[in-house]
Amino acid sequence: MNSFIFEEKKLRAFTESVFLAMGCSSTHSALAADVLLTSDLRGIDSHGVARLSGYIRLWKKKRINATPNIKIVHETASTATVDGDGGLGLVVAPFAMQIAMEKADKYGSGWVSVKNSNHFGIAGYHAMQAVKRDMIGIAMTNASPLVAPTFTTERLLGTNPMCYAFPAGKYPPVVVDMATAAAANGKLEIAQREEKAIPTGWVQTNTGDSTTDAHALKAGGSLLPLGSDREHGSHKGFGLSATVDILTSILSGANYGPWVPPFVAFLDPLPNLPGEGIGHFHGAMRIDGFRPAQDFKDHMDNWIERFKSAKPISPDQPVIIPGEPEVEAEASRKLEGIPLVEPVVKDLAELAQMLGIEKLG
Repeated sequence: MNSFIFEEKKLRAFTESVFLAMGCSSTHSALAADVLLTSDLRGIDSHGVARLSGYIRLWKKKRINATPNIKIVHETASTATVDGDGGLGLVVAPFAMQIAMEKADKYGSGWVSVKNSNHFGIAGYHAMQAVKRDMIGIAMTNASPLVAPTFTTERLLGTNPMCYAFPAGKYPPVVVDMATAAAANGKLEIAQREEKAIPTGWVQTNTGDSTTDAHALKAGGSLLPLGSDREHGSHKGFGLSATVDILTSILSGANYGPWVPPFVAFLDPLPNLPGEGIGHFHGAMRIDGFRPAQDFKDHMDNWIERFKSAKPISPDQPVIIPGEPEVEAEASRKLEGIPLVEPVVKDLAELAQMLGIEKLG
């Protein structure tokens, strides 16, 4: 499939203009654009500007508040619950992460749950904010119910990503950013755009049979938990996803399980919702609350070096440290530009026409 290369600066300016057209403030527009551009730069194409039209459709359905009053509604010295007022998760989540880091500065750690929010982009963006302050960062969110727990065909959980970010010394941070499903829905969307089959173990049909059809969800199928099936440990993926769902929603007062509002605008939320919006959970821990930060980072460097030196199965494929491919992608894309496939470019052109803003050139 054809792809087109865009300079980061131009793509960032276009993305900001989309959020400004929604009615977001200039500060919120720049922040939301930064979250999406970070995803594209790091090679996570499923969560970058390809998501823009989805946010616009939700805003048009009045399911995203462009001018939210984000506030703390419950608080202790080291914990807080934030009400996102229906705002962009791209804006609400950084607000919550900032609170977690401020509390960690004072008390060693900070923990913030969030309700009444929306899709927050990549979890890594938020967790990595803590790394800049010699903290360990944690971020997770629940999501639209597309995943069937082990032994069922019923969609009850989202892809429910979680991220842990650890600073190192002379090496980039170790960033464990992953969905708790066998694959993120964004990867299916990429396969659909490229008209490719998906690997076995990502999706099941509405009768519980394995399939490689990237369109199977539209026919009533479901994503599978991490592990794919019981014999390969899907109960562990189910457990991780359940943990994310509980921390992000039952703890905060957001919707959980099958009641999480769908990201797609053509599906309305279920009636009689038990909570408010989508939920997130953020944490920050000061490393010097456990040992001197430089000692930790020195040993992180040693850890990285030891794992990188592990004897490979194939000399062409060494061990990959979590976050390493994203660092390499960012270095390349900052120099060479960000590739967008033709369907995304077409989608952004239609978006510009709809909003009356300058097309992406």
